[in-house]
Amino acid sequence: MCGIVGYIGNKEALPVLVSGLRRLEYRGYDSAGIAVVSGGRVHVRKAPGKIDALIQSIKQDPAPQSFLGIAHTRWATHGAPNKINSHPHLSCDKKISVVHNGIIENYMKLKNALIKEGHKFVSETDTEVLVHLIEKYYRGDLKAAVIAALRLVEGSFAIGVVSSDEPDKIVAARQDSPLIVAQGKDSYFIASDVPAILEHCRRVIYLKDRQVAVLSQGGVGIYDLNNRKVALKFDKVTMDAQCAQKDGFAHFMLKEIHEQPRVLKRLIAAGLKEITAFEFPKKISNVVVVACGTAYHAGLVGKYIIELLARLPVWVDLSSEFRYRDPIITKDTLVIAVSQSGETADTLAAAREAKKRGAKVISICNVVGSSLTRESNKVFYTLAGPEIGVASTKAYTAQLAVFYMLGLRLAFSRKMISAKAYAGYLKTLGRIPSMQEEILRSKEAIAAVAKRHHNFGSFLFLGRNINFPSALEGALKLKEISYIPAEGYAAGEMKHGPIALIDEYRAVVCIAVDSEIYSKMVSNIQEIKARSGRLIAIASDGNTSIKAYVPEVIRVPKCDEFFSPLLVALPLQMLAYYIAVQRGCNVDQPRNLAKSVTVE
Repeated sequence: MCGIVGYIGNKEALPVLVSGLRRLEYRGYDSAGIAVVSGGRVHVRKAPGKIDALIQSIKQDPAPQSFLGIAHTRWATHGAPNKINSHPHLSCDKKISVVHNGIIENYMKLKNALIKEGHKFVSETDTEVLVHLIEKYYRGDLKAAVIAALRLVEGSFAIGVVSSDEPDKIVAARQDSPLIVAQGKDSYFIASDVPAILEHCRRVIYLKDRQVAVLSQGGVGIYDLNNRKVALKFDKVTMDAQCAQKDGFAHFMLKEIHEQPRVLKRLIAAGLKEITAFEFPKKISNVVVVACGTAYHAGLVGKYIIELLARLPVWVDLSSEFRYRDPIITKDTLVIAVSQSGETADTLAAAREAKKRGAKVISICNVVGSSLTRESNKVFYTLAGPEIGVASTKAYTAQLAVFYMLGLRLAFSRKMISAKAYAGYLKTLGRIPSMQEEILRSKEAIAAVAKRHHNFGSFLFLGRNINFPSALEGALKLKEISYIPAEGYAAGEMKHGPIALIDEYRAVVCIAVDSEIYSKMVSNIQEIKARSGRLIAIASDGNTSIKAYVPEVIRVPKCDEFFSPLLVALPLQMLAYYIAVQRGCNVDQPRNLAKSVTVE
């Protein structure tokens, strides 16, 4: 992990490669490097830290002019984040260079065999095995050597390979890790994600697993691992390059928080038509949601929605645990896989396992053409546009909106709610974007609360019923971008452990919107106050009584508790954002995190 760019064309490669890496920074990384082919040699420059450090390294030791190269941002999995372990890696004869995303699971076995054959390793990485394997099988045909090497590899990979012996060629391949091939004007690219190439081209091929691409000035060829040619199929990317710009906001995360009302309006208008036209399986015994991180929290809200409306049992599983516990899945199980990127390795594996057991798989995804969409029987896109900030914001509320529409349609198709009730729910959902806009207008007040609390050493987030997952998500957002230890709990569980942590040094955020169980949350608030906890409440407009218990109140518009997760998400996101800013944290690229977790 975490980002790959490759270029061959009539422009100087180095600026194109560096620009592409810049556009992949949102994926997270801890080192960067490039390799260009010129003058019969492969020239590698790399550095730990940010891309600026790489640029400085190139200034100190300029690379020669070249029209072909590969580049990489690394998020360490094997070996420390230092220069030696940074990509690209070189073969013993320094004629072949490789960049790689993924994990080679059998690398130690392969490495030991290569060492016995005389290969010299310089890094701790699994990736270096690949370049030595390719060197071993190279007989004047880079594509053939790559195919021979990959047949021995177990695990996940997206790779780019260049050789000084074939200075007019890039070879790329993928297995369980995203990689695209793109065509520009007199140029071709490889990249981990579309934003890397948007300023240059719009025609892309989403490589499939176990496919190999050969790029040259004359065109592109796609092959399988049996060296059989595959028909080319370019898709046109509609994404605007402006989506990858901050548009005057201080950070991408803040921009994406503010985009949520517009995203929701678009999603309701377009998504509802597609969901209405969808025919659910006639027999559904149960629903299983598989997801990771923020998407898992969206799935937990989805459980409340589907069980309440459609009266079907719903289990929500962390994708990373799902396939290791022998889940009870039948042909009548409906599996909903949720992933912003559509490349989350654990969720992909869970979806494949579910299909293998006979289940129908629906995916909720943001990225068109991603691996998960190809593994699913049906896809509902969140239409959120590129989400550059590592901490998910607009994709989360878009996932929630899809769950609301899915749950409502499923309930109506099963005759669990009347046409009148169905229309009433949809009318309320349609009002949510304007309520979100109202919340965004109170950003200064939320920033002030953040300023008064950014020095607290730990936070506890409490919610009840459908807002228990909101508490989990609020805690995750804060810990992701501010590095403050934070826990989310069901408020009713407070007396079963967390209350022991309450004192004047812990801030407690209580989601206390109007509901049938509001009085129970007030009881929790009073217990926290009695133990000197520093209270912050998220409460409905018009609730004046809350001020008697809580000094800091963040308001959201009054609405049915059922839809409140779509509202409380915004102040939770903004609170985390402004606390992180106060603490001087890198909001868009938090340490150790990657936007798309493409390894298990």
